[in-house]
Amino acid sequence: METQQGTHMRFEDLDVWQRARQLSVDVYKKLDRLHNFGFRDQITRSALSIPSNIAEGFERESAKECLQFLSYAKGSCGELRTQIYIGMDVGYIDENHGQLWLREAREISSMISGLVKTRRRFLKQA
Repeated sequence: METQQGTHMRFEDLDVWQRARQLSVDVYKKLDRLHNFGFRDQITRSALSIPSNIAEGFERESAKECLQFLSYAKGSCGELRTQIYIGMDVGYIDENHGQLWLREAREISSMISGLVKTRRRFLKQA
């Protein structure tokens, strides 16, 4: 992805990618000993999908593809939030961690929306 000045932006430089990466790490670490492997696998995949799709979008050639992968990342935020709620409901995730992760996932989702709007503005200017 290029900025308005024409310089290439790396996904590693994005605050949203860094925060999504940290959220994924936190989910992995906190649920490392969870014995329900199906739930653990699903929630860690959702968390991992957020920064992975941001990165993949930024590495794609076209703006349309970039937007598509940002949309996938935003969708994964919703998937992760759903799994956090369910994890809290069944006692796999304590309330404090769950609320922290929910707040962070909502903020990341909002940041992705902002990135999509910015990217679309660049497309209109091109």
